Amino acid sequence: MATSLSHLFPPVPLTTVLFDLDDTLFDHIGTARAALAATAAADARLQAADPEALYQHYSELLEEIHAQLLAGRYTYEEARQLRFERLLGPYGVGAVEAPAVAQAHYGRYQQLRRPLPGALALLEALKPHYRIGIVTNNRTVEQVDKLRHLGMEPLVDALVTSEDVGVPKPDPRIFQAALARLGARPAEAVLVGDNWTADVLGALGVGIRPVWLNRTGAPRPLAHVQELTGLVPLPAVWQTITGRTYAGVGAPVG
Repeated sequence: MATSLSHLFPPVPLTTVLFDLDDTLFDHIGTARAALAATAAADARLQAADPEALYQHYSELLEEIHAQLLAGRYTYEEARQLRFERLLGPYGVGAVEAPAVAQAHYGRYQQLRRPLPGALALLEALKPHYRIGIVTNNRTVEQVDKLRHLGMEPLVDALVTSEDVGVPKPDPRIFQAALARLGARPAEAVLVGDNWTADVLGALGVGIRPVWLNRTGAPRPLAHVQELTGLVPLPAVWQTITGRTYAGVGAPVG
């Protein structure tokens, strides 16, 4: 059982559960791996590439260029083209061809999008009892479409994006905007997210209790922060997030 945070967060009744979206509710890593494998299989120049090395390079470029995108250095189209130029260049795919490969890959990614195991069941269980918000560093239109595709849109009360607020996590203003949208105080909210800096430290910075979704088993920098290794089984995840025993679907929350 995770260490209690009662000494840091007063026992105020929980009203609001905030989530990151990518790699917290939406399985970006699994979707990206599947889409990249399909893209490699469709191009003879990429078929000999080591799948793990290709994905790791893709992931590193995504992290690097997405940060520059959030800083306003590139548009989304420019960022995607640059990412694929750098990813595919070593395999003989030139800058002229890269946009077409990138567009085909994006289409596969869109089709293959899937939630993390347990994500939908968790939202469905929480929805009758708590206000649910998404706080995400991404474009609004992309995240709205993602929620619709995943069947999560009816389960979310507020979507707050870095694009709309004008600052990314861990800036306090994006969390404050989410709380304002949901009519919640920091002490009555919890945030579940996979990124230690953006989600955990960002939440701590405004007085929201964080729960770290640590699917890789990485060392936990702060022992008092609660963590999850996945979103199943539902009763254990529910208890970590809400601090209450799970009584089953439709049961009242005491």
